Amino acid sequence: MSILESAKRVIRIEQAALFELENRIGVNFEKAVRLILGSKGRLIVTGMGKSGAIAKKMASTFASTGTTSYFLSPAEGLHGDLGMVHKNDIVIAISKSGETDEILHILPTLQRLDVPIIAMTGSNNSTLAQNSEFVLDISVKEEACPHDLAPTASTTVTLVLGDALAIALLEARGFSTDDFALLHPGGSLGRKLLLRVSDIMEKGTKLPFCNPQDLMRNAVLEMAHKRGICPVVDEEMRLTGVLTTGDLNRLIETNDQFMTIMVRDVMNTSPKYIEKNQLAISAYQEMEKHRIIAMPVVDTNKKLLGVIHLHDLMQKGISI
Repeated sequence: MSILESAKRVIRIEQAALFELENRIGVNFEKAVRLILGSKGRLIVTGMGKSGAIAKKMASTFASTGTTSYFLSPAEGLHGDLGMVHKNDIVIAISKSGETDEILHILPTLQRLDVPIIAMTGSNNSTLAQNSEFVLDISVKEEACPHDLAPTASTTVTLVLGDALAIALLEARGFSTDDFALLHPGGSLGRKLLLRVSDIMEKGTKLPFCNPQDLMRNAVLEMAHKRGICPVVDEEMRLTGVLTTGDLNRLIETNDQFMTIMVRDVMNTSPKYIEKNQLAISAYQEMEKHRIIAMPVVDTNKKLLGVIHLHDLMQKGISI
């Protein structure tokens, strides 16, 4: 088998495993989500080996999406870390076989604390399954490993099921973009979630604008000195239209006397605009969608406050 054929075989096997997971997910998943939602404690995720690596990722995803969570190594739990588990907590225990020694050894303590256990296992008849509140099935017909030994398809299924739990909890809680931003202040993700249009827009003396009754000569000067866009406003600075370099180019092609035409006869009366408190990433998405390079920024009354440029967004690291 060639390298590419081997790779494609792995992908097919894991795709099939995920398809089977989607078809069998059911009432126990819903009950597990409701149990976690109703908890006054934390969500603890535990597993050994490859399952432990997945458990760490799951705990991180839960924590970043509004569910207080942490990873507990069952091996360390046997040597004191079980002291972190409180009565109102819930445990997700991951074991493909359901017979992982370290997990079975911490079960009695969890039961004495009256902590509900959600098992993620490939064996409904296992010791772990029999000692759990709910069982989430992570079984697979085959691993992608040709010897059917190394956890591959099963770890993919477990990871995706964990993501499904996290997002179901996020949506049930109404966890918003603003909530997410508070937990992710750093890096490019932080910039996308924290930066608002008002943080990047041009304003003050850099803000171009003209009135509908102005001549195009005035608008052209504004566009030339202030980066190629000219919002059109009324006497109270409310946005009524916009002029762009595209509008100007089309006008030049059809009228040699364009400088003496009034702005109101040329402007786009249905301009794309964005409010100042919107996320900067929303402005980027709108510009990409409509294939424009700048947008007027307004308040809730459509009063012009600034202009935001695609180039400035990209310089700030705001992109999809």
